[in-house]
Amino acid sequence: MRKVLAAAALAGSVALTGLAVAAPAAQASTASQTSVHNWGKYYSSNHKAYDYGYTWESHGRVYTKWYGKEFTPKYGYVWFKYYSGGSWHKFYRKWDGSYSETWSGSGIKKIFTYTCWGSPTSYCGASFRIY
Repeated sequence: MRKVLAAAALAGSVALTGLAVAAPAAQASTASQTSVHNWGKYYSSNHKAYDYGYTWESHGRVYTKWYGKEFTPKYGYVWFKYYSGGSWHKFYRKWDGSYSETWSGSGIKKIFTYTCWGSPTSYCGASFRIY
């Protein structure tokens, strides 16, 4: 009789453990519907400026929050190139010291970024896909 009770108790604890493990997995699958992608530090070619940030999608819009750092008398530049509406679009932002900004757009399929220092086209680092 003791063996039967021990087996039943063991089976009950395994069943409870199985439920406890299944619940976080279900929560994780619903939380990943609007996932945030962290990116960076992406440096200029001379390592005097860098940027980093994160990108996420919400209600059909893609948002990018970025931070720029540079420690010289010149400016840092971050470029964003994105594909939307069947064509490529490109823009940059300049900053001095530390800076952050958020931008967004609808219908964006891909976003690339790279960092320059001194002018919008000098000492540019490698390009990275961030979305």
